[in-house]
Amino acid sequence: MNDNKLTGSLPQGFGDLKNIVGLNLADNSLSGPLPMNICTGGSLRAFVMSLNMFNGSVPWSLKTCTSLTGLYLDGNQLTGDISHHFGVYPQLRHIWLTSNRLSGSIAPKWGDCPQLKEFKLGQNMITGQIPPTLSKLSNLVDLTLDSNHITGWIPPEFGDLKNLYILNLSLNQLSGPVPLQLGKLRNLGHLDLSENSLSGSIPEELGSCIELLFLKINTNNFTGKLPGAIGNLASLQMMLDASNNKLEGVLPKELGKLEMLEFLNLSHNQFSGSIPSSFASMVSLSTLDVSYNDLEGPLPIGHALQNASINWFLHNKALCGNFSGLLPCYSTPASGRHKQKIQSSLLPIVLVVGFSTIAAIVIIAILIRSKKKKQQSGATDEGRNMFSVWNFDGRLAFDDIIRATENFDDMEKSTRHNSKTGS
Repeated sequence: MNDNKLTGSLPQGFGDLKNIVGLNLADNSLSGPLPMNICTGGSLRAFVMSLNMFNGSVPWSLKTCTSLTGLYLDGNQLTGDISHHFGVYPQLRHIWLTSNRLSGSIAPKWGDCPQLKEFKLGQNMITGQIPPTLSKLSNLVDLTLDSNHITGWIPPEFGDLKNLYILNLSLNQLSGPVPLQLGKLRNLGHLDLSENSLSGSIPEELGSCIELLFLKINTNNFTGKLPGAIGNLASLQMMLDASNNKLEGVLPKELGKLEMLEFLNLSHNQFSGSIPSSFASMVSLSTLDVSYNDLEGPLPIGHALQNASINWFLHNKALCGNFSGLLPCYSTPASGRHKQKIQSSLLPIVLVVGFSTIAAIVIIAILIRSKKKKQQSGATDEGRNMFSVWNFDGRLAFDDIIRATENFDDMEKSTRHNSKTGS
C-alpha cells in the first residue's frame, strides 16, 4: 500500500498478523506509533514504513526479528536509543533509519550482520564514535552516517570495505587525519567528508580511488597542498569541493585532466600563484570558484568561463581578465612568453656591455693615476735641482760660490785694506 494518500494511525491489529512476511506502507501520511509486536511471529522479512509521520519508539519486537532482510524506517519522527532497540541480524541486507530523532551510539555488534549492504543512519542525533568493527561488513555498499554528532577518528580499517561505493560522514564532529587506507577503496564512487574537524594533509592515496564521481572534503581544517594525484580521478564528474580549508601552494596543473568534472570549488583557502592554463581543458566545467585566495595572473580561456560569474574570482591577490570587476590583463600569456624570449636573448648582450663598460672605467682610472704619479715625480726632480746646493757638504758649496762670484777674493781684499787704513 505504498505511495498513496493514506492518513491516520495503524490499527493495533497489525501486531496480530503472526505470519506476515512483508508490510509496505511507505510514502503516505500515516502517523502515530508503529505496532510494537509486528514481528512476534518471527516471519517478517521486509518492514517498509518510510516517508510517513510515525512517532514514538522503534517496535521492541524488531530487536529479535532475525528473519529481517530489509528494514526501512527513514523519514519519520521515531525516537529511542539505537544501541538498545536493535540486535544482530544474520540475513539483513538493508537498514534505512535516516531522518528521524534517534539517539545513542552505534553498537559494535552491527559488524556481526554479514549480509548488510546498506547501513543508513544519517540525519539523527547519534553520538559516540564509529566502531572499527563495521569494517567486517565485507558486502557493505553504502555507509551513510551524515548529519549526526559523531566524534572521534575515521577508522583506518574502513580500507577493508572493498565493495563500498558510498561513504558519507559529512556534518559530524569527526577529527584527526583522513586514513591513507581509504585509497584502497577502488569501487568508491561517492565520498563526502565535508563539514567536520578533520585535519592534516589530503592524502595522495585518494588519487587511487579511480571510480570516484563525487568528492567533498570542504569545511574542515586541512592544510598543505592539494595533491596533484587528484587529477588521476578521470571519472570525477559531479563535484570536487575542497573549499573552506587552509590549503596553500599553487593549484596543481593535473586538475586539467578532469575533463568530465562539472563543479569545482576551491574557494576560501590560501592558494597562490596563477590558475594553470590546463584548466581550459576542463570542457565539462560549469562552475569554477576560486574566490578568497591569493591567486594572480590571467584567467584561463575556455568553455568553463563563457558564462562565469565574477563572484568566482573575487578577493584574490591580482587576478585579471575580461570580466567586470577584474583588472584587464595588459599582456597575454603568449606575449609574456615572447617577452621572456626577448629578455633571454638580450641578457648575454647586456652582460657583455656591462663587463666592457666596467673594464674601460678601470683602465681609464689606472691611466689617470699613472699620469698623476709621473707629474708628481717631475716636479720633485726640479725642486731637487733648484735646491741641490743644500744637499752637499759645506766645503763643496763654498767652492761653488767662489767660482760663481769670481771677484769674491777682490772684494775680500778691498775690505781688509780699508779696514787697516782706518785703524
